[in-house]
Amino acid sequence: MSMSRTAAALPAAVHTADVVGRPGTPEPDGPSRFPPELLHAAATLYYLEDATQAQVAKRLGTSRPTVSRLLAEARRRGIVRIQVQPVPASTGSSLAREVQAALGLRAAYLAPTPAGIAVGAALAPALGDALRDVGLQPGDILLVTSGRTVYEAAQASLPQLPGVRLAPTIGGQDEPEPWYQTNEITRTVATRVGGIPSFLYAPALPGAELHQSLLRDPSIRGVLEMWEHGTCVLMGVGGPLLGRASLPQFFPKDAAAVRDAVGDICSRLYDADGRPLEFPGSDRLMAISLESLRRVPHSIAVATGRTKVRSMVAAARAGYFNRLVTDETTAALLLAEVAGQDTLAHVSPEPGRALAAFHSSSERPT
Repeated sequence: MSMSRTAAALPAAVHTADVVGRPGTPEPDGPSRFPPELLHAAATLYYLEDATQAQVAKRLGTSRPTVSRLLAEARRRGIVRIQVQPVPASTGSSLAREVQAALGLRAAYLAPTPAGIAVGAALAPALGDALRDVGLQPGDILLVTSGRTVYEAAQASLPQLPGVRLAPTIGGQDEPEPWYQTNEITRTVATRVGGIPSFLYAPALPGAELHQSLLRDPSIRGVLEMWEHGTCVLMGVGGPLLGRASLPQFFPKDAAAVRDAVGDICSRLYDADGRPLEFPGSDRLMAISLESLRRVPHSIAVATGRTKVRSMVAAARAGYFNRLVTDETTAALLLAEVAGQDTLAHVSPEPGRALAAFHSSSERPT
């Protein structure tokens, strides 16, 4: 039965309520001041027969405040169970198809623009659709990157993928934020989907001697081999480095690559054309390479926000991901960005210079 009274307050979800159990046997959750039969009657009238609280009060011969207390008690004792179902991703919408075509993707999955909830949680239903479409089977390998959006999505409900093997794509980072801890994100995703996790016990950027030693370690080599045989990768896309609130400490802030990077995936930097950028020490980075990402059959990027639009366009056109999970507002921004780039490339004899001029003159709030 639809709960029309609360649907307006939460437009991004579908609400249902069920009145369960026999009226004489509510769950024993502490003493109740009301008879169970009265609780059941009030809940049935309100939730199943769409009576207002005033009408329920009249039918039961009591006051409206008492009806409110009856309904609250019915929920507390389990006589009423309320479920909130997320809105399905709009994979078949015209906007999703436009984004798919503009970026050359296999599919785009759009969620409503987040309002009052974490971005990752808002995108989780669309991510679930993307994972189901990939059709992972027992024994397939699902690679997992770091990133705040991936971390948040991993806290929500995801489809069951029993027997799927999971592995992180970058080593540990000495940062306080949980979205840098890829082993833990991998463990959480594995728990959500019912998969089998492996872990990478190595720092993201080890010293030269430790790096060589790690490459010889059997457990490390096992994870590196999974990178080369991955069936699917679930990735976050980072925006320009210099505008971020937090940044891994191993990035040299004065390096040209850090200044020029339009984004990163697993701390692998790339420019506006999607070309990899090297920084001092990046040859020791314990992270999947951008070239390896291109070879993964199914690559799902989960990202949103104005500051990441150029990052997402560059990564998609470079082939670093072929499926995108984002929100409707970001989708519109992506189309505008692609249209602007294509127009400049068409009218200018030097597309690279025209593109740089366009981005330097555009106002892009962070």
